[in-house]
Amino acid sequence: MFESSSYEVFIVDDDPQVLLALEQVFMLEDIKTQCFSSPKKLVKALNPDRPTVVITDLNMPELDGLSLFAQIKSLDHNIPVILLTGYGDVSLAVKAIRNGVYDFIEKPFNNEHVLDVVRRAAEKHTLTLENKKLKETIKLHTDTGLRILGRSSEIVAMRELLSQIKDIPADVLIHGDTGTGKELVARFLHDNSPRKDQNFVAINCGAIPEELIESELFGAEAGAYTGANKQRQGKFEYANGGTLFLDEIESTPMSVQIKLLRILEERKVTRVGGHQQINLNLRIVAATKQDLRRLADQGSFRLDLYYRLNLVNVFIPALKQRKDDISILFAHFAKIAAANYHKPYAPLDSDQLAMLLQYDWPGNVRELRNLAERYVLIGSKAAFAQEPSLTPRSQLVTEAMGLVQRVEFFESKLIEEALSINKGRINSTMEYLKLPRKTLYDKMKKFSINRHEFKDDNMGGE
Repeated sequence: MFESSSYEVFIVDDDPQVLLALEQVFMLEDIKTQCFSSPKKLVKALNPDRPTVVITDLNMPELDGLSLFAQIKSLDHNIPVILLTGYGDVSLAVKAIRNGVYDFIEKPFNNEHVLDVVRRAAEKHTLTLENKKLKETIKLHTDTGLRILGRSSEIVAMRELLSQIKDIPADVLIHGDTGTGKELVARFLHDNSPRKDQNFVAINCGAIPEELIESELFGAEAGAYTGANKQRQGKFEYANGGTLFLDEIESTPMSVQIKLLRILEERKVTRVGGHQQINLNLRIVAATKQDLRRLADQGSFRLDLYYRLNLVNVFIPALKQRKDDISILFAHFAKIAAANYHKPYAPLDSDQLAMLLQYDWPGNVRELRNLAERYVLIGSKAAFAQEPSLTPRSQLVTEAMGLVQRVEFFESKLIEEALSINKGRINSTMEYLKLPRKTLYDKMKKFSINRHEFKDDNMGGE
């Protein structure tokens, strides 16, 4: 049954008795309601991303119902609008429906009829919003270019967050262990932002000698230090207009952290040995594998810089926390290696997959990618032999799983294997598994398996 708590009803009428009567109708059904005597206030309160139904009187002195409908339509044409009409306005209301009004209700109204119309309208708007969100997710997941692969709940949640913040100008702090793909996430944010046509500049703060990091970041004037024979442009200046990725921000010397804080706050940089301030318009994406708050408490990281960076946080899960993604990622990396080295690609068998799933992956996605490349270059037997931690086991699932979980686990992995062998083609996969089309689709939906992840053109990712 459609949940009444999942949507909201906005009511506007210049008659307070009508507002009170409708509010009571919805209150008795636990439907959230907002009442307005002013149409303009209603428009200001609308949120296009929340399932909403608008009920408006047709005849109002400030703004009539059709004019209000026009304003709402310009804001979001998907928000359903229901007109309250008198007997003499029925023909006008019917004409309005042809122009996009969802429905009309005649006064005096029947409570059950009002609830029925509103529920249908709310369900339609809810489905529209869900489809919109699904399309955005699919677009992020299947567009050409850089993508974040995986269907584990942790990665799905991270992709949703990235989708929300990719267009905003705020700086971002990425947390993740070594090898989880922090630079990939930073590049993804850049490539899907309005800055995508400008420079993406990545610098590892822990890989630069302390005596050089200031000139590397901020630039230097000629003669600023021994050997500075000409003016040097720093990474901040080079990234102006685009995105600057500061990896291992925790390794930045304390003396540089003070200047970094000032630049983040003022959006201006001064070259070493210079006096002229250069205005900056760029997004800073910093990354760390450490707990910056703990480092600040220990005195090895500035607390004020931590608070300045701690605005929008993205946490990348370790590979051992997203084992549902291992088969997808391995196949992806192996296909890329096969294309690069002109070698054949053979999907993993169930015993090989078992070994991957039972390993903890301390090197995370980077370690998995290296194994996938070796797998293609020297063959599966030699590649797995070079990784002593990958010991073969006959049991594909852990002892903690019950019978139903084990059966479902086997099913999902067999479907993935079949899709990989058949390069995502449904007809070939149906024949391979000897399954009817509907059964295959039902199981793919149940296990959140996307056939596009197994197509040959899937070249983006971790």
